[in-house]
Amino acid sequence: MVDTILGFGDDGWERETTMRIDAVEVTLFEWDKIPETKYSAGAQITSGKSNLGLVRISTDAGLEGHAFLGSAYNPADMDAGALIRFLKPILMGRDPRAREDLHADMRQRQRVTGLRTIGACDTALWDIAAKAAGVPLYRLLGSDRSAIPAYASSQILGSREAYAGEAAQFKSHGWKAYKIHPPQHPAGDIRICEAVRRAVGEDFPLMLDATWSYGYDEALRVGRAIERLGFLWYEDPLNEEDIYAYVKLKQKLDIPILATEYPSGDIGTYAVWLMERATDYLRGDIPLKGGLTTMVKTAHLAEAFQMNYEVHHGGNSLNNMAQLHFACAIPNTTYFEVLLPHEAHKYAVVNDIQVGRDGLAHCPQVPGIGAQIDFDLIKKKQIARLI
Repeated sequence: MVDTILGFGDDGWERETTMRIDAVEVTLFEWDKIPETKYSAGAQITSGKSNLGLVRISTDAGLEGHAFLGSAYNPADMDAGALIRFLKPILMGRDPRAREDLHADMRQRQRVTGLRTIGACDTALWDIAAKAAGVPLYRLLGSDRSAIPAYASSQILGSREAYAGEAAQFKSHGWKAYKIHPPQHPAGDIRICEAVRRAVGEDFPLMLDATWSYGYDEALRVGRAIERLGFLWYEDPLNEEDIYAYVKLKQKLDIPILATEYPSGDIGTYAVWLMERATDYLRGDIPLKGGLTTMVKTAHLAEAFQMNYEVHHGGNSLNNMAQLHFACAIPNTTYFEVLLPHEAHKYAVVNDIQVGRDGLAHCPQVPGIGAQIDFDLIKKKQIARLI
């Protein structure tokens, strides 16, 4: 447990002491035995190998913040050099609690470094801030809610029976909802949705994520079908750049449309969706939006429009734990996504998120993000250390 960093001035008033960043480093380590996984034609894992980067931001007060860079899809070695080259100079010598200033300065370099690196640094800064305050991150974000309903999010499976069986299994284990990533053939996708609905009954929440795969007419046909089936939301049915068709689709359907996972970008990328009334809910995650700082702003923006802000999977274990704190702290977030299979998304955290019989994902009750990082594994699998 870290004590809150406070001091007393000559006048007796309690004040925060100064704290400065004195080191930024990335340790690259191997991630192997990743199962073959597919969610869309453009999102599949076939190599079985990737690598992550342990981002460590240290301070002269003895506090450290940690984040993971990378995922099974995007090895950290693609981005780690840019983090050290372009973002480390911005961070060194600065107060890590000045997240707004630091995030704004990092965003100025997103064209040369990318949002994944900004997201990782931002996560580590939030970790430091919560440790300095002596509270779990969800409390620093202003919430007393420490758990949230979880839903299982499928990969593409081989048959209707496989989807139906998986959904029924998770329902029997207490999970609160199930989301289908279908094979992306509209007629067959509808039959899968029908089979899953029969398997879980009328009252169990279901969602469909078509991963940008339909044209307008197909999206409308599938949307009307899952509307009849009582699905909770309809996610990314159209190409993320086709705002015109999203507007038409939203006007035709009653089921809520959930878009804005892509394109990647910071808060400005949401403006056109709101101005054009092209989606019912907003969406985001740490690597695609440049960190929790962007997500907090966007969630409050969504709240102003009476919209949900549903959190996308974060790509690695530490992102997901940080996002769990965030999801618990945001009143217009209703579920926490757990992407399947677990082996393709969980690695190098000892106390990784587990969903119990209550169907809830629970935040760690220690200061910071609360991830017990497997430093022994990282040392064993180390590829390189960038400083």
